[in-house]
Amino acid sequence: MINIGTRDAEYLEAFLSKLAQQRDYSALTVSAYKREVGRYIQWLDTSAENATAQIVSAYIGHLKSIGLANNSIQRNLSAIRSFYRFLQHQGVISSNPAAASRGPKHKRRLPKVLDADQASQLLNFEDMSPQTLRDKALLELFYGSGLRLSEVANLANADLDLEQGMVRVTGKGGKTRDVPLGRVCIQVLQRWRDVSDGGHWLFPGRAGKSISPRTVQNRLKQVAAQQLGDTSLHPHMLRHSYATHMLESSGDLRGIQELLGHSDIATTQIYTHLDFQHLAQVYDKAHPRALASKSTGTKDNQD
Repeated sequence: MINIGTRDAEYLEAFLSKLAQQRDYSALTVSAYKREVGRYIQWLDTSAENATAQIVSAYIGHLKSIGLANNSIQRNLSAIRSFYRFLQHQGVISSNPAAASRGPKHKRRLPKVLDADQASQLLNFEDMSPQTLRDKALLELFYGSGLRLSEVANLANADLDLEQGMVRVTGKGGKTRDVPLGRVCIQVLQRWRDVSDGGHWLFPGRAGKSISPRTVQNRLKQVAAQQLGDTSLHPHMLRHSYATHMLESSGDLRGIQELLGHSDIATTQIYTHLDFQHLAQVYDKAHPRALASKSTGTKDNQD
């Protein structure tokens, strides 16, 4: 039990209750909020409702001083902000003292992607058995449409319109979008449908349920080990590869945003960095001036 004052304990319990009951947060998430907000309240020399923006900033400095990772500090700050928003809504405080606080910046790691040759090699295998054909259909969907793992696992047969070459996807927040399918993907899905049980789910699992995400992940790793000699492949890497290769070919960031189901284009913009890396590598390998500067150890300073 967190050792804090009675009133702050009541505020915290009410906050956690709202997360669990009204927002339907998982027990694990609620436990994380309890730990992070509780640690903050315990650190305070005053009650939570009397804390100022300067005090919150000092707490962020304290987390840095004890060596907490930048992403963990950001997570703590987000939890504290949410707690104070709750107190605002309850009329306990008039303003959020954590609203203006800024956590440490951390460099966003670019997602790993397959290059076009690796993607081709991954998908180049015979589809003899029903399981192998299912694996091929899964891979074609991930790489050919950029769907998320949960979206693929929960696809129903009714979501597919192979005549029109479209799949209707229910993404984050229950939002639906229509995503086009490529010719090869359509052919493989049709062949998979011909040998599957034809029930509700496109990829059925056990006990009448859809295939489990864990099964999909394991199958992708096994295929990647066989085709590429690498077990690091995961569904999101195929989604990243799809988006990157689409951007390299079209340059249409807004279109890719719609296809991926991103609500904010800032999320999609990560692929512009990947695309720039690709273009920079092409330049370094192919452009005469890049080759010349490397061979002579000099740079061309002209615009």
